[in-house]
Amino acid sequence: MVPLRDENPVSTTPFITYGILGLNIAVFFFQLNLSSQGLEGFFNDWALIPVQLTDSFQGALQAPLYEWITLLSSQFLHGGFFHIGGNLLYLWVFGNNIEDQLGHVKFLIFYLGCGALAGLAQWFFDPYSAIPTIGASGAIAGVMGAYILRYPRAYIITLIPLIVFFFTIRIPAIFFLGFWFVQQAILSVASLSSEGMGGGVAYWAHSGGFIFGCILGPMLGLMREK
Repeated sequence: MVPLRDENPVSTTPFITYGILGLNIAVFFFQLNLSSQGLEGFFNDWALIPVQLTDSFQGALQAPLYEWITLLSSQFLHGGFFHIGGNLLYLWVFGNNIEDQLGHVKFLIFYLGCGALAGLAQWFFDPYSAIPTIGASGAIAGVMGAYILRYPRAYIITLIPLIVFFFTIRIPAIFFLGFWFVQQAILSVASLSSEGMGGGVAYWAHSGGFIFGCILGPMLGLMREK
């Protein structure tokens, strides 16, 4: 299922959403110009690596603040075209309405906060992993969590592939996003019972981001009438 832009009107231009989209694309094209060794070093410096974050909390690193910054910087790194394409599609579909509801400044705080907390959720369940955690998925999951609270009855136009044909159906957000969250929650729990079950996907960041979006959104005025 591929979501297309929903039909909820927005009263202001979503500058922050557009800015985040642009920054992610710019960083991704920067990555494409790096050599394999350069990209590995770039990820080692700016991706969230759970074991290094654990070391920083335990005082094993001389510059722990530098490692904490990766909770933010990792949100703008991606592992390939499908990775960044899928993330930015969901941000483009859902981000504009949440920014319109929260306002530009609060939306930026909300987005980065959800992403950082999602990264901490992934770290909490796998604190000694040396696999870099990258991508905007956790932050965007937070946006989706806020969306299901604020617009549960909004219809999401969904593109369904059928062999070589495509057709669209309108699915209420509560079902579309609810199904997505349940799927991620199941995969998160499954990743605990079998080593490598996650297949390199940070499922706990997805689930955690969604939950934190449901919590932070109302705290920042998500449910307030404009």
